[in-house]
Amino acid sequence: MTYGYAHKNTGEAERKSVTAQFNAPRVSDVIAKIRENAFSREIPIADDETLNFLGTLLAAVKPKKILELGGAVGVFALYAAELLKDAQITVVEKDEKFYAEAVQNFSAFGITSRVFPVLGDAGEVIGRLSGGFDFIFLDCAKAQYIKYLPRLKELLKKGGVLAADDVLLFGYVAGEVETPKKRAMLVTHIREYISAAVGDGGLQTTIVNVGNGVAVSVKL
Repeated sequence: MTYGYAHKNTGEAERKSVTAQFNAPRVSDVIAKIRENAFSREIPIADDETLNFLGTLLAAVKPKKILELGGAVGVFALYAAELLKDAQITVVEKDEKFYAEAVQNFSAFGITSRVFPVLGDAGEVIGRLSGGFDFIFLDCAKAQYIKYLPRLKELLKKGGVLAADDVLLFGYVAGEVETPKKRAMLVTHIREYISAAVGDGGLQTTIVNVGNGVAVSVKL
């Protein structure tokens, strides 16, 4: 089994944390097969280390109501549903092919009664959702994170967790790796998100160097 960015082939330089070898997620054979199939097609789903970290957060928080923005083919939702047998999960995905595949996966997994897929743009969908989420996984358009933050904070319960993925972006955001010109604006937007989340008096935020970087915020 490989770990870290070996499972997220996006054409960018690969990076692995020194702890990645210890952080493989524990998943069922069904989910493992879905993940491997997604990786083989270079579908942007969470790598091993990130998924394992998210699973640890879910096990600690035990959320009853989860929102995922950028669901792709449904792997995180499947994983969350497997870990938390009574959680309700809303999954937003704007790509029609990914959405259709996710719906098929949810049906095959037998969780359609508590997983609610929504086809649409995350920015539009969050405007019409009701609040009360215990856990939000933000993994859609990275440049929009800063724009979505105020609304996501509203949707989050007090004590709820917001986990934003890919906030270190291959080392560009922290300055570990020189940012390509084509990524400069994206890096700027991600830095704006981090600054806003860290500086928000209503949130307690930490940036965790697992996978491609996760910003974890707790609503105070």
